[in-house]
Amino acid sequence: MALSIWEALAVLAAGIGAGTINTIVGSGTLITFPVLLAVGLPPVTANVSNTLGLVPGSLSGALGYREELRGQGRRIRALAATTLVGGLAGAILLTTLPSDAFDTIVPVLIALALVLVVTQPLLARKLRERTRRTGRTTHPDGGPALHTGMLLASAYGGYFGAAQGVLYLGLMGLFLDEDLQRVNAVKNVLAALVNGIAAVFFLFVADFDWTAVLLIALGSTLGGQIGAKVGRRLPPTALRAVIVVVGIVAIVQLLLR
Repeated sequence: MALSIWEALAVLAAGIGAGTINTIVGSGTLITFPVLLAVGLPPVTANVSNTLGLVPGSLSGALGYREELRGQGRRIRALAATTLVGGLAGAILLTTLPSDAFDTIVPVLIALALVLVVTQPLLARKLRERTRRTGRTTHPDGGPALHTGMLLASAYGGYFGAAQGVLYLGLMGLFLDEDLQRVNAVKNVLAALVNGIAAVFFLFVADFDWTAVLLIALGSTLGGQIGAKVGRRLPPTALRAVIVVVGIVAIVQLLLR
């Protein structure tokens, strides 16, 4: 599809915004997806093009958080297998199932994730106290509960991806005894894996627009670096506030579209 210069600039700007917000919290798809629809791409083509274009942005954001990733290699490897399976399952669902069921449940999932993000300090403290009372040790990778949640969140991410980062932060913030910035760093790596596996699948089975992909890729790569510079400087309380605001906007937009 041929884009005018103004349409191309709009897609590029959306890519920058999406890369920035994805690195800080997630939900960048809510910026790029409507823009791709506005310039004339069909919904599924827009979704696939968006997923392909955001892969470099996810990698850029993960690179920007490399300091916070130190010492988390084992955790990332453990969670990577779960997220890859979920992401591939979601990509397959996108090409085979209608979106009605997801449209209904996604706002509920995001709202639940926001509750987890807000109450995470209290819930995590009580979980640690319970662990100490029972004599059990905290699982460094979150255990089966986290892996189950991440599998489902990743399936959603491979399917559409809006607010996937919010879901990840809510789940990992609850089950991992870690600083929120270090959790956010892991989120960026896992989001890159989900987008990547979905993108590889889409290359072979789905229609996409190369112009849109390249523009979003360029913009999101730049945005990933911007998001890392901004996000890493936010204190935990401010970061939680940003997550809540973005999540609420995501819920409203998903309910209205």
